[in-house]
Amino acid sequence: MYKVFTGVIPASLMPFSAGLEIDEVNYRRHLRDLADTDGVTGIAINGHAAEVSSLTPAEQEESLRIAVDEVGDRVDILCGVADADTARAVDTARMAQEGGADGLLVFPSSVFGLGMRHRREVAVAHYAAIGAAVELPMVLFIDAAGASTTLDAALITELCERVPNITGIKDWSVDILAYEANLRAVRALPRRVSMLTSFSRALLPSLALGGDGILSGHGSMIADLQVELLRHVEAGDLKAAREVVERIHPLTEVFYAEPVLDQHNRMKVAVAMLGRIDEAHVRPPLLPITAEERAVIADVIKGLPTGAAK
Repeated sequence: MYKVFTGVIPASLMPFSAGLEIDEVNYRRHLRDLADTDGVTGIAINGHAAEVSSLTPAEQEESLRIAVDEVGDRVDILCGVADADTARAVDTARMAQEGGADGLLVFPSSVFGLGMRHRREVAVAHYAAIGAAVELPMVLFIDAAGASTTLDAALITELCERVPNITGIKDWSVDILAYEANLRAVRALPRRVSMLTSFSRALLPSLALGGDGILSGHGSMIADLQVELLRHVEAGDLKAAREVVERIHPLTEVFYAEPVLDQHNRMKVAVAMLGRIDEAHVRPPLLPITAEERAVIADVIKGLPTGAAK
């Protein structure tokens, strides 16, 4: 199946109960909230925003079952594959295919951080094994430029040439020069591969260069603003696009502040403050944010839409 994903695709959060179990009621509520946003084309689950490293394989399967059941008839569901081990990544990909996902969001193996740039064939073999195991289209997560787990433009090209069901790139290079190099590599391919920016602090320049959409955890709370921005860029209305950026900028300054490990923790708190989920529990090693930081979040989210009825 060859499908190219475009548009605004929020990466969903994962609500937990006070006992740190998956809170199905609030997860369904969160998924509905995202799918109800006009212009949202898909939802990515079991990714960083969902604290996937804390989810067991059984919980990842349950997360997919709930998402497909709740909103799978309205938007595409991209299931994260974040395993370090290739065999486990293949198992996750097969689970996603059998569970009804429309595509995969494949994260780099943490093993890449031990020196993949010196043995690039390790990355090729990893992604090729996943691609050979399933027919689902794959979107590759590109880590920050300079990170030991990132894929550069040349490697992206090689992977797309070797793995035909790679149909998209989620670029979090957080470097506009690296982003443009990756975009140009993708555009030079003989087949269509979409470029989805995850550069939430620079959405306007990354979209203006020719990005096909946004795939970001920040979409879990501002999908409507991301849709508005994308539509203005596509229409060539730079003035209107800049006005949307002025509304987004204060939010990115708060939610993407150091330490970055709390970015989705902060977003979950905000979504709870807005009444879109009941509580904002996170699993260790993440810890609750401070009262001082909660006060900053409460101030910056004033004016964002509040939650609908449960």
